[in-house]
Parts: sequence; C-alpha cells; structure tokens
Amino acid sequence: MPLLSPTHVAEKLKSIPGWELSGQEIVRQFTFDDFEQAMAFVNRVARKAEAAGHHPDIDIRYNKVRLGLVSHDAGGLTERDIELAAACNALLG
Repeated sequence: MPLLSPTHVAEKLKSIPGWELSGQEIVRQFTFDDFEQAMAFVNRVARKAEAAGHHPDIDIRYNKVRLGLVSHDAGGLTERDIELAAACNALLG
C-alpha cells in the first residue's frame, strides 16, 4: 500500500475528528468516565484491528486511552491508518 503524502494526511485528518499527526504517526487520546469504560473501548478497538489485520499502539492510563497508528511495514502512513482511525471514532457511538 502506498504511503500518503503529508498534504493527503492533513486533508484526511479533517474528516476524522480528534486525530492529529505526531511525528510519523497519527494519534488520538480518548477520555472515558472510568477504567472499565476505557477497557471496554480498547476491547472494541482490538476486535476492529484484528479484523482489519492492522493494529494500533495502545496506551491506557486509567480512563484515558491513546491510540497511535502507522503502517510500520510500509514505513509510514497509509490509507489503512486513516481507515482504522475512522473506525475507532465510529466505536464511540
């Protein structure tokens, strides 16, 4: 899968609220009411990621979940990252 240009990434990020470019990856922090809700979200993300065969870096800090996406095998950001970011946003309801 081809790498996205920085311009293309910036344009795509306009359609997936909360995500931003940080170095070579796109990231978003999600905040929940408590740890249980954060973990439930992480489990939903895990199912989506496994089905897509594309897995985010996940950092959990009590009620905060930080997701980072980059296509390591391609050496940068690809359409897979944009698609999974949008799918993660859709999990919020």
